[in-house]
Amino acid sequence: MLRQFLVGAAASGCNIAIHALVMVTVIRVARLADELATAYQTVRLIAIMIAAVTVLMIAHLAEVLVWTLTYAAVDVAPEGTDLMYFAFVNYTTLGYGDVTPVKRWHLLGPMTAMNGVLLFGWSTAVIFEVLRTTLLAGGEEGDRKKRGWPK
Repeated sequence: MLRQFLVGAAASGCNIAIHALVMVTVIRVARLADELATAYQTVRLIAIMIAAVTVLMIAHLAEVLVWTLTYAAVDVAPEGTDLMYFAFVNYTTLGYGDVTPVKRWHLLGPMTAMNGVLLFGWSTAVIFEVLRTTLLAGGEEGDRKKRGWPK
């Protein structure tokens, strides 16, 4: 059981590092984009949100790939299993339908799901922050100061 926790913790740690780097980048890029003046605030908001969500989706795909590689390294599923599909099923908490892990690695599925839920929640918080920042940037300078948002 300890081996399962260690493998799961290593994959989760790798994913948390990936997510942290992407989150910092998304927020910085959104703040830089907010400084660009445009007469078309709605178009700016749409472009920033599409870009942010696209980057977050790419991050989640990379994180599923980390789990896929982890599964391959420890031989977690029966032979012939599509490990990418299996990782997606676990990461998104869809649940088992047609593939289950081998008995000695049963804990990796729930650990993958826990990692996915936490990272999806983190992404949701960042999407909200990007939206809030972008909306505040479209207002008057005085409104930004009242809300405590820096230039």
